[in-house]
Amino acid sequence: MFRSAILISLGLMIVASVAFAASPPRVIELTQTGCQFLESEHNIDHGYKTRRYEDCEAINKSTGEQRLKDAVTLKLKPGRYVFRVKNKNVPYPLGFWLRGDGLINRARLPSVSGGGLSTGKTQDYAINLTPGEYVYSCPLNPTPNYKLVVKG
Repeated sequence: MFRSAILISLGLMIVASVAFAASPPRVIELTQTGCQFLESEHNIDHGYKTRRYEDCEAINKSTGEQRLKDAVTLKLKPGRYVFRVKNKNVPYPLGFWLRGDGLINRARLPSVSGGGLSTGKTQDYAINLTPGEYVYSCPLNPTPNYKLVVKG
């Protein structure tokens, strides 16, 4: 009887772990316009006109600090995610980079990045987030480093 209980318990644990592993990732949608992510800034499109990387550098130099103070911090639970990023009307290819915030977190936390987001294109970036503090941005647009916190 004791042996049967152990086998049943092990079987239930295996079924539960397979079901968890098979669950689909959560999708987080983000939209890039000139020099910003809309959702990160309360869906306010500042209407920045940009034709190249340097335009955003100048815009962020004068507005980035205040915009970050007012920005939304994403708060998520550990797990599998897909960040679905869209280039909305930026006339040059963009990218996405999610990484740990600071040198120590950058070294110990998972990261995902990529480029090739031409105007109107949407691209998925899959990652398994673990607890910690992250930032995400587009180094090609460039945008501020928006905050993301994962707590379990």
